[in-house]
Amino acid sequence: MQNNLAARLWYSILWCPCYALSQLLFRFQYSGKGNVPLNGPVLLLSNHQSHLDPVLVGLACPRQLKFLARHGLFFFPFNLWIRALGAVPINQEGSALAGLRTTLGLLKEDNAVLVFPEGSRTPDGQLHEIFSGFCLLARRSQATIVPLAIEGAFAALPRGSVLVRPHSIGLTFGPPISPSQYAKLSDDELVALVTKRISQSLAATRRELQTAPRTAGFLPPKRENSLLASRDGVAAAPEAGN
Repeated sequence: MQNNLAARLWYSILWCPCYALSQLLFRFQYSGKGNVPLNGPVLLLSNHQSHLDPVLVGLACPRQLKFLARHGLFFFPFNLWIRALGAVPINQEGSALAGLRTTLGLLKEDNAVLVFPEGSRTPDGQLHEIFSGFCLLARRSQATIVPLAIEGAFAALPRGSVLVRPHSIGLTFGPPISPSQYAKLSDDELVALVTKRISQSLAATRRELQTAPRTAGFLPPKRENSLLASRDGVAAAPEAGN
């Protein structure tokens, strides 16, 4: 009990500076958080654009998240930060079965768990094939599935980069899929439905970023004849990305 209270306290303390940075650097906006059940096991399935993704989903989610992170990231003092944000260490050199067991255990404890069903970060900012491993997790835990999508994080911190670039980022939670709904579907049908919902959320996020552009960080407003507009291609539009 004391450990749970301490974890919640640290999560709340770290949420504030993380949210402030998300606004300063990315003018982070999100919608659809009402689609996330406040109780019971929830499996959040997201596209994967960047190392920023778990923190951004955590900021937008109305519940404290859990997510798997490679064991090599748990070094002092960084381990204190990511543990407080819900990271659970997993040995990448171990079997995939170990990761499934750990995630399933978290879901059976009624946690909200974030999973990236593409398996790895996108190399080009686009949504790639969704793998079916989450189907077993959902069916065994009877978790509600919430598909979601992030846009702009690839432009802010693409794969292979170590420097964060100010860039507008948005996130949309899609409609949930209940256990009674996916019980009627085969794994292939469930994968197709989740892929469709993530794609729809991604399209919605891109529209929101385009129709309500917001300047990131301390950068001056974009103009059609500015150097920044020339670099981005379209002054008010975000870069396509994961």
